[in-house]
Amino acid sequence: MMFEQAFKNIDDILHKDAGNSSELDYIEQTSWILFLRYLDDLERIKIKEDALAVKKYTNIISKEFQWGVWACPKKDGKLDYNKALTGDDLINFVNQKLFPYLKKFKINAANYNTIEYKIGEIFSELKNKIQSGYNLREILNIVDELKFSTHAQKHEMSHLYESKIKNMGNAGRNGGEYYTPRPLIRTIVKVVVPKIGDKIYDGAVGSAGFLVEAFNYLHEKVKTTKEQSVLQHNTFYGKEKRPLAYIIGIMNMILHGIEAPNILHTNTLSENIKDIQEKDKFNVVLANPPFGGKERPEVQQNFDIRTGETAFLFLQHFMKILKACGKAGIVIKNTFLSNTDNASISLRKELIQSCNLHTVLDLPSGVFTGAGVKTVVLFFEKGVPTEKVWYYQLKLNRNLGKTNPLNEKDLEEFVKLQKIKLQFLRPLQ
Repeated sequence: MMFEQAFKNIDDILHKDAGNSSELDYIEQTSWILFLRYLDDLERIKIKEDALAVKKYTNIISKEFQWGVWACPKKDGKLDYNKALTGDDLINFVNQKLFPYLKKFKINAANYNTIEYKIGEIFSELKNKIQSGYNLREILNIVDELKFSTHAQKHEMSHLYESKIKNMGNAGRNGGEYYTPRPLIRTIVKVVVPKIGDKIYDGAVGSAGFLVEAFNYLHEKVKTTKEQSVLQHNTFYGKEKRPLAYIIGIMNMILHGIEAPNILHTNTLSENIKDIQEKDKFNVVLANPPFGGKERPEVQQNFDIRTGETAFLFLQHFMKILKACGKAGIVIKNTFLSNTDNASISLRKELIQSCNLHTVLDLPSGVFTGAGVKTVVLFFEKGVPTEKVWYYQLKLNRNLGKTNPLNEKDLEEFVKLQKIKLQFLRPLQ
C-alpha cells in the first residue's frame, strides 16, 4: 500500500502543477524520477556486491548528480534542508545541469545494450515538465521513501506501474496505443510456449507488455545462474518509435527485473525487409502492432507488398524477421481475414504459403478499451505452408468495457482446447 499512496500523492502534486495536464504527462514525469531513484538503489547494491567480491565498484553517475547529493541529501538519516535544493534553484539545477549531464551518456556509452546508453537515450527524449520547484521537492521526498530492494517491493512497484499504464490507456490521447490487456498477452505467451534460450522480439514494443509477460513466464522456469544470465541479457528485444512509449517500455521492463532492456528507439518500418540477415532474426515474435496507422510511400518501399496500413507492413516485417521454425503470436484487425484489396489478398497468400497459420483466435469487440475495432490473434510457425487452420471465436455472455475487462478465465477454454486441437478444423478461405 505504501507505493499506491505514494503514486496517488505524486499524481495530486502533478495535477496542481502548470506543466502537466494529463495521465500521459503524469506517468512521463513520474518515470524519469523513479528511474533515477531506481538507479541509485542499483548502484548501492552493486557497491555491496563488489565489496563482498573484494572489487572496487565505479559509479555510473558522478558525485554531483547522485540521488543522495542533489535530490535528497541526508543528515543523521533525515533530509538535510540546508543542502536540499528547492524552488527555482532546484528547477534550474534539473533543467540546466542534471538533464544535459544525463543526455551525454548516449554519446559515451560502449554500445546500446548498456544501462549507460539507456540513461542517455531516456534523457535525450524527455524534458522536465514540472514547473514549480516546490512541487518537485515534494515529489522527490515521496520517491526517496520508496524502496526497491526486495522482490516483494519490486513486484508491488511493477504492478502499480502497470496499472498506471492501463489508466493512461483509458485516458485516451493515444494512450490506448500503449496498452494491450495483460490477460490476452499471458494467453498468447502460453500458446506460443517460448523456451529459455529463445530470442524473443516485439517490433512495436509500446509499454513492453509482451516482453514483460514472456519474462514472467520464463523466469519461473529458470534453473541455473547461466539461464538467469541468458534471460537477462540475450532473450528480450524490441523496437519502439514514439519517445514516451519507449521510455515507459524501458521503465516497465526495469521494474519487472530486466536491468538493461534491449530496446532500440527507432521506427521498425524504416528498415528494408530485404536487408534483414540471418543474424538479425528471432525465434519468437510477440506483438500487437498499431492498427489504422498510415505510412508514407517512402516507408512502403521497404516492403514487397506495398500498403499504407501500418499493421500489414509490421506483419511482413515479423514474417521476415522470424527464423526458420520460429513461432509468432500477433494481434491484428479482424478485417485482415476478409479484406478484398490486392495488398490484403497478397499478404494472406504470403502468410499461408511461407508459414503454418495453425490457430486464429477471434476476439469480441471491447477487448481494447476505446479502440472500437475487432481483432484476431494469428498464431503461426515459419517454414512450412498452412494446411489447416483451427479457428476459435471467443463468445462471452457479457459486454466488455473499461469496468468489465477481459480476464484470463475468459480465455481458459481456448488455451485448453488449443493444446489438444479438438475444435473443428477448417482451412482459411
